[in-house]
Formats: sequence, structure tokens, C-alpha cells
Amino acid sequence: MPDFDMLVIGSGPGGQKAAIAAAKLGRRVAVVDSPDMVGGVSIHTGTIPSKTLREAVLYLTGLTQRDLYGQSYRLKEDITVADLTARTRHVVGREVDVIRSQLSRNHVSLFAGTGRFVDDHTVALREVTGEERLLTADHIVIATGTRPARPDSVEFDGRTIMDSDNVLALERVPRSMVIVGAGVIGMEYASMFAALGSKVTVVEKRAGMLDMCDVEIVESLRYHLRDLAVTFRFGETVAAVERHQNGTLTVLESGKKIPADAVMYSAGRQGLTDGLDLHKAGLAADARGRIAVDEHYRTQVPHIYAVGDVIGFPALAATSMEQGRAAAYHACGEPVGRMHGLQPIGIYTIPEISFVGRTEDQLTEDRVPFEVGVSRYRELARGQIIGDSHGMLKLLVSPEDRTLLGVHCFGTGATELIHIGQTVMGCGGTVDYLVDAVFNYPTLAESYKVAALDATNKLRQIDRLGD
Repeated sequence: MPDFDMLVIGSGPGGQKAAIAAAKLGRRVAVVDSPDMVGGVSIHTGTIPSKTLREAVLYLTGLTQRDLYGQSYRLKEDITVADLTARTRHVVGREVDVIRSQLSRNHVSLFAGTGRFVDDHTVALREVTGEERLLTADHIVIATGTRPARPDSVEFDGRTIMDSDNVLALERVPRSMVIVGAGVIGMEYASMFAALGSKVTVVEKRAGMLDMCDVEIVESLRYHLRDLAVTFRFGETVAAVERHQNGTLTVLESGKKIPADAVMYSAGRQGLTDGLDLHKAGLAADARGRIAVDEHYRTQVPHIYAVGDVIGFPALAATSMEQGRAAAYHACGEPVGRMHGLQPIGIYTIPEISFVGRTEDQLTEDRVPFEVGVSRYRELARGQIIGDSHGMLKLLVSPEDRTLLGVHCFGTGATELIHIGQTVMGCGGTVDYLVDAVFNYPTLAESYKVAALDATNKLRQIDRLGD
């Protein structure tokens, strides 16, 4: 008889939810992870610390209050790294305690150490003491997550030339910074350091940034960041990064040279699979360390599952949690519905971005007709109260059946507001529901009613001309 019904390697969002789901179904479950990484990358170097850092930046800089109290308003004049990390350490510590409590409360065994396959049912646990023991299980879930990808040509030192994991260990706020990569992580950190007063230069080999987002929303963010003195170098590739006594020099292939105190690379993520000895379980990973799975998150070995960032797109904490639950249910023979196709995307730039559904460009390319309804925060009483004059909500509405085809939000609370649109879309609701609904006043949620009225007024004009 195996030691456990399910063994989970990794305690991040996907692994944690898989373990708890199986335990709730009465299975014997164990989780293996390093003692200093309980909660995974999400808790220690990714989602939670970066979003906590963002809140600390917003609070200490007073950035969101400057429309009300003047452009020189600042809660603390000289913001140190210690000011920023104090809040981060507090939140991370509390989250680790919550996860440990949840696992213990559900009688999930937590083993401190690293795991590697011996065969497709056996994992060798190397404990912190260096000793090894074997753990066997009917089902195994791989939820090891990812680490930042590092170009071989760059000499990282973790202080002046770093990846996104090292940012949290900075000794001081840099006066100037080069960020290589204008993806989600790169733009989140670019906006944070710009808000702190760093002179930020973003280098991106593509023609633009955040190409999955609505063009108008991206333009709004770019305008806002340029207002914070961010410089963009699109269509540029880094040839070399030189480390000097007084800082760094980033040399672009075009010949441009950018001096800065620090350089941060945001060049994608690499699956943490190289130490798992996957081949002993009959598995393999691709060049980016990712493991292929089917619609039930099974690998090519049917009783071994993989969830979270290690399987690739969309690589979000929210989707990883649902993948973990679904994998556990399937392994336990429990009925489970397919994950809904309407998955919200949240990008924690300053201001934040969130969307669900398709963009204008995608609808145009697919030859799907649509009408646009827009609400701007500056026209809402709540927007004036909180001092957000940049925010906006956009609805993309089908003129044929009046359903929502996409919802795009930019500004304060965007990642919270988006769920109203997600729910209406998921339930097959129409723009007319938003027109007739009563929203609390004054709220940002009222933007849905304003945008819905804008869209329906345009649709009414089209109908009149058609008649």
C-alpha cells in the first residue's frame, strides 16, 4: 500500500489547492516543498510581495492623491527600501501562516525539503538535514512553478543587474533604472519605480507593450507613465550590459547607450523542473521547462498531473488554483466542470489594468460587429472623491443580441470591477441589464451603468438610421 493517495510537489497556489481539494474528499495527502518556500513563488517572490510592494509605493508616495493635494504631495519624503519591505515581510509572513494552518487543518502532511522522482509512483525527499527518504503515492501532482528566465549573455549579480526575484532584495531605491522587457512583470515594476521617482527606461524588442490588452487602454497607461518620466525604447534589442563602479551601462544593438544605477531583466519564466528527474517517471519538459498536459491536467503518465505555471499559459495564480482543484477532483474520480473560458486578466501597473473577453482589434479581425460604451472616472462622483481622473471602463457590445463581447478597465480598482462584467458575460446577460440595474452611489461600479447607457444610445442612433 502506498504512503499516500496523493503527493503534491510544490505548495504554491496550484499545489496547495490540489492538496486541500483531495483532502476534503477524504484522501491521504502530502505536500513536499522547501521550508523557506511554503506558499511557493507566488507568496515569496511573485504575486503577493510585488502587489504588496505596489500598495506600499502608492501609500508612501501619495501618488493617487496628487490631483487633490497638488503635484508635490508626498506622504514620506525619503522613502527607503526598508519602508517598502516592512509591509511586504508582514504580509508574506501572515500568508505563510495561513497556508500552513490550512494544510494542517485539513490533515495534509507537509514535508520540508525537495523532491525528485525515483519512479512514476515514488518521490525521493531530500530533507534539510541532507537525509533522503522515499515517499510513494497513487497519484502525484507536479506544481513546482517557475523562476525568471536569464539570458546566458548577461552576468547577473542580484544587486545592480537583476531579475524580478532580486528586486525585493534591493539595498536602496535606484535613482535610475533600465527594465528589459515590456511584458506584465516589466511594466508592473516600471510603474512602481517611476512612482518612487526613479528615472526608468523600458527596452522592448517588440513594437509595443502589453499586446494582449486593448489598444486604447495601453495608450492610456503609456501616457500616464510618460507623465512619470518613463522613457520607452521599442523595437530595440540589448546587445550588452556592462557593470561599472558607479552603475551600469546598457548597450543597444542600435548603438544607443543607457547609463543607470540598476538593470532589471523581465525575459519570461523558466519551469522549475530541472531537479525533478522527470525521465525516471517517464516524463520530459520542453526547452522552457514546461510540462505538457491534457484537458484534465494529466501528463503523458496518466496518474501524474501537472498544474500552475509549470504547464505554461496563462500562468496566473488564479488559474493555477482552479487547475489544482480540477486535477485533484479528476484524480479522485470526482465530477468537475471545465474551467470557464471567460478568465479575467489583472495587470497591477499604476494605474492597474484588467479585462475579460475580446479586444476591439480581435473583434475587428474576426469580423464581429460591435459598439463601444465608455465611462471615465473623472465624470463619476466617486472618481472625483478618490482623485482618479485617469480611469476608464469600456464595454464592447454586440449590436445583434446586445451581449457583452469584452470589458476593459483602467484605473483604481480595475481588477475588482472587472468581475461585474465577467459575471454578466458568464451568465449571458445583455447591456440592457446594466442599464436597468441600480448601483450604489457614489461608486466606481456605477461606471458600468454610464458605459452601458453610452453604448445603448449609440445603438439607438444606428437603429434610427436603419429605419
